[in-house]
Amino acid sequence: MANRTDPLAKSIRGTNPQNLVEQILRTKIYQNTYWKEQCFGLTAETLVDKAMELDHLGGTFGGNQKPTPFMCLVVKMLQIQPEKDIVVEFIKNEDYKYVRVLGAFYLRLTGTDVDIYRYLEPLYNDYRKLRRKLTDGKFVLTHVDEVIEELLKKDYSCDIALPRIKKRWTLENLGSLEPRKSVLEDDFEEEEEREEMEQDDGLDNGVDEKDHYHGRSPTRERDRDRRRDSHRYRDRDYDRDYERDYDRERGRGRDRDRERDRERDRERERDRDRDRDRDRDRYRLRDEKDYGREKDREREREGRERDRRDRDRGRRRSRSRSRSRSRDRKRRAARSASPKRHGDGAEEPKKKDKGKKADGTDHPDPEIAEANRIRASLGLKPLNV
Repeated sequence: MANRTDPLAKSIRGTNPQNLVEQILRTKIYQNTYWKEQCFGLTAETLVDKAMELDHLGGTFGGNQKPTPFMCLVVKMLQIQPEKDIVVEFIKNEDYKYVRVLGAFYLRLTGTDVDIYRYLEPLYNDYRKLRRKLTDGKFVLTHVDEVIEELLKKDYSCDIALPRIKKRWTLENLGSLEPRKSVLEDDFEEEEEREEMEQDDGLDNGVDEKDHYHGRSPTRERDRDRRRDSHRYRDRDYDRDYERDYDRERGRGRDRDRERDRERDRERERDRDRDRDRDRDRYRLRDEKDYGREKDREREREGRERDRRDRDRGRRRSRSRSRSRSRDRKRRAARSASPKRHGDGAEEPKKKDKGKKADGTDHPDPEIAEANRIRASLGLKPLNV
């Protein structure tokens, strides 16, 4: 199949070379139109023509993350695994910069640590411009040396995780690599030699001029002594004036210090009085608040006592009212039980003599007396005959 690795290809870092690219990215590359139309049936010889047609580099772009032709050719090189000499020729190609970057990228994925540093570090001197396609589809300007710096120093480039390599100083300590020598080092050495020669010439000329200038002469010595004496006397007068001014300023300074101390003491006293007044106002406000709270509590207490008295008075009134009602009921019952007055203005019969009974049982007529006893037992009025 077109997507299979060459059966004669060797495993790189213990795995299939195409596995150096993530599976999701490989799937997108296999489904890309450029891969199906342009990369089908390419060999190591015909791959150069496709690499010469590149006009930008990059990983994926767009909303659906389409792969770039540069990335499709990288996967194709992993699939066919060209010889090391062909890859080195890609890197040494000075006419087509994208061919050089393609070879460098493939060597970074598949080469050894020593080969990577040996073949990629010379490309630091290539400052040609490159067009790089970002994930949002826009192009940015970069350079060949910047791409090489990214391949050697970073772990991720063009949406591919780069295999880890040893640091250069580790390989130098192991003796696998020679210390790196910059192309500009010769120019720096020539510049340093020129500067040293100029410094040596300047020192020689300076010694001669110094000897000529500092030559001994009586006139020059006399003038030098006069200047020295004048400076000495002037310095002495200056010291005397300085001491006098210093003493005067020191006395003024003492007065200023005393005044400053007194002012500081007055400030402390004012602060202390202010704090005392503030505390007094705080206590007074607190006492007023406490007095107000006591008055409120007393009012509440009086209100509760008044409510309780009102409730007790209401209960007493209701009890007295109920007692009066019960007494009225008893009076009515007693009044209903007592003999009624004769209607129509009739007067009550006159009270009988003390010797006669009111129930008529002592009536002289035995029949009437018997009837009255029966009526009395039944609660009826006696017969008045």
